[in-house]
Amino acid sequence: MPKLKSNRGAAKRFIKTGSGRIKRQQSYKRHILTKKSSKRKRQLRSVTEIAAVDVAAVEQMLPY
Repeated sequence: MPKLKSNRGAAKRFIKTGSGRIKRQQSYKRHILTKKSSKRKRQLRSVTEIAAVDVAAVEQMLPY
């Protein structure tokens, strides 16, 4: 069997933790930042986990 290929777009967006959960960055932090409050921008810096319904799809894209 040949090796499976990782989805490169997904590999740049998601990180597997040591316990096997998947982390992601939050969206809405790229542009049009002047109208967003400092509190909102600060809270968007944090890393969060992906939703439970998306776990299977992301794990299929990142086999290794």
